[in-house]
Amino acid sequence: MNQKKEKSPSAADANIQPNDSAADYKKTIDNHQQAAAHHTEAAKHHLEAVKAYTEGNVEKASHSAMLAWGHHAIAGEFINDDAKHHAQMLKRTNYQ
Repeated sequence: MNQKKEKSPSAADANIQPNDSAADYKKTIDNHQQAAAHHTEAAKHHLEAVKAYTEGNVEKASHSAMLAWGHHAIAGEFINDDAKHHAQMLKRTNYQ
């Protein structure tokens, strides 16, 4: 059976504020994972576009480019959500 091992506190844990909850960190981790996944997909489509252009298949290249831009846009939504989330966290800590 796979069981997760408990991590010992790290230096980063010292920055955790009393008002921060595990849900806050889960949300920001999820935002970063989702943004990264969409950027990865976008990169794949950009590379497909390059290949299609070099092969002279402009229609396929344009389609791949549009898919890439769509993934970048979706990643941007997760990034914006995360930026708002970080701003709320900093506001709670009266960060100057």
